Amino acid sequence: MWAEDRASQGLGLRLIRVAPGEAEMTLTVAPHMANGHGICHGGFVFALADSAFAFACNSFNRRAVAQSNSITYLRPAQVGQVLTARAARAAEAGRSGIYDVLVTDEAGAAIAAFRGLSRSIDGTLVPEQTP
Repeated sequence: MWAEDRASQGLGLRLIRVAPGEAEMTLTVAPHMANGHGICHGGFVFALADSAFAFACNSFNRRAVAQSNSITYLRPAQVGQVLTARAARAAEAGRSGIYDVLVTDEAGAAIAAFRGLSRSIDGTLVPEQTP
């Protein structure tokens, strides 16, 4: 999935870890990501959280897409900071999943809390081997 994710790569996101139901990604806030207040534009924070969510909900080799997402910004991110998004599955029922993502700065201070609702669709990311 990472090889085809040109959006995340183009934004400068780095995939650190993927495990069943979990993912971790980072982003260094570059000067071009600052808004008119001189802080990181919320869209970049959202994109980081959304990408971590995507990798977590696709980690079971079942294709999944977002149904809906919400984010709460807790404090501003500054240019030069390295942000980390850690996504984890909170619940799953049938084809629907709920994932929580916490975005933090280098000191571990919470920048944003994101909740993503996923929906499994047909197909796999990696061809499954048959015996």
